[in-house]
Amino acid sequence: MSGPVGAEPDKLPDGQEPAKRSMPGAVLFICGMNSIRSPIAETLARSLLPPRVYVASAGVEKGEPDPFVDAVLEELGLKRISLHPRTFEELEDDYFDLIITLSPKAHHMALELTRTTSVHVEYWPTPDPTLVRGRRDQIMEAYRDVRDNLKHHIQARFG
Repeated sequence: MSGPVGAEPDKLPDGQEPAKRSMPGAVLFICGMNSIRSPIAETLARSLLPPRVYVASAGVEKGEPDPFVDAVLEELGLKRISLHPRTFEELEDDYFDLIITLSPKAHHMALELTRTTSVHVEYWPTPDPTLVRGRRDQIMEAYRDVRDNLKHHIQARFG
């Protein structure tokens, strides 16, 4: 498991940057309900990673589609890939080289599911934008922050 996303990567003794990690063949993003964070991450990753990388998302539980997700993705000219939230059990494929968890509950589940496998699990703590209250523009800003932070992390991790 790696450290928190956003932390500076470890420097080599001579001050050089470490080599980029190899590109996984299949990546899964998991959050609590597959309604906001993991669908945003899936859509961004599919737009940024090579087409040979299989990308999916799931939730610990099954939520409802969130219209703010569509709005913040449309600002980048993107459309949500998976129209309906799904759980890990509902995925067509359950083999992944890398599972990226976006909430504590998702991280716990991923570690439990992978304890007897060699799947790499990374935890990217991502705030839940539904906790923000206020005007529509304030709520949209919370969703944009999640989108932009996930985009940054994807680019930093796989770029």
